[in-house]
Amino acid sequence: MKKNERVLLQLRKRCLLLPETSEVGSWGHPNFRAGKRTFVTFEWIKGRPSIAFRLSPMDVQVHLRCKGFFATPYGQGKWVSVWVDRLLNWGLVGRLLERSYRTVALKRMIAMLANIKEGS
Repeated sequence: MKKNERVLLQLRKRCLLLPETSEVGSWGHPNFRAGKRTFVTFEWIKGRPSIAFRLSPMDVQVHLRCKGFFATPYGQGKWVSVWVDRLLNWGLVGRLLERSYRTVALKRMIAMLANIKEGS
């Protein structure tokens, strides 16, 4: 299995553990949704695999200063992407994934997330 496939499998596993999430294919790549809103995508940009996160504009600006991150070419400054063809810090990816989820999830979904975390 190629590294990109392993990354997608790990991303899928983490995203689908969150309350009311689903995976849909659109624009030729997998998108992960919280309810009806996309919070993470796995896509190819300029021939390289990447993960895009939906964050606050302030969080986007912070991560644009970090190595490996770049401005997602859509989303009006509300998305930031990281290259995945390099060593990934899965702790950071997990934190960004949850932050992204919280950015788009409904209050009841966030409450369910809190209950899941308390139970673990």
